[in-house]
Amino acid sequence: MEDSIESNIEDDTYAKALNQHGIMVMMSAITNGSVKPVVEWILHENHVRKKKLKELLLMICSDGGSIESAFALIDVMQSSAIPIKTVGLGSVASAGLMIFLAGTPGRRLLTPQTSILSHQFAWGSSGKAHELFATVKEFELTQQRMVDHYQRCTGLDDDRVRKILLPPQDVYLSATEALEYGICDHVADLAPRRAGAKTK
Repeated sequence: MEDSIESNIEDDTYAKALNQHGIMVMMSAITNGSVKPVVEWILHENHVRKKKLKELLLMICSDGGSIESAFALIDVMQSSAIPIKTVGLGSVASAGLMIFLAGTPGRRLLTPQTSILSHQFAWGSSGKAHELFATVKEFELTQQRMVDHYQRCTGLDDDRVRKILLPPQDVYLSATEALEYGICDHVADLAPRRAGAKTK
């Protein structure tokens, strides 16, 4: 129990220290609870901090989660007057990928070992007919929001987004393949292993 409390205190200490230097780390499922501190951080940096930073750094390793929570954060990210650099590492999937895509153009980086998963909005429904129709409409609206977001962030047209990145089946990509499709702007190690290492 004591070890758990000490660990939580250490985590909070590290997080606060990183936040003060313009760095936020997301390594969990995407929920209202997990995006709330990120939303608050971006708002604080834009509207409260007197000496504005030149860039915010959001590091993401997430297998996805709530698409609604992701869009809430995406809207706040896109309202930021301070550029937001996104760095994907480990696994960037589903709603986590949506958030990664929202980084400032030219400032989205994937490490070479990062695994990418893109797929359509997942849903399920049961109930009365009128309830099912309402759910189908919400599915269609959400799917279109996703397509629009992919278009804005990758530069691909509607047909290519639906065919390549959001087909019926799951799409797994390497970091290099993600670069080819405009999902990221750079593929590079966080710290070059040798002098002169270049970003792709």
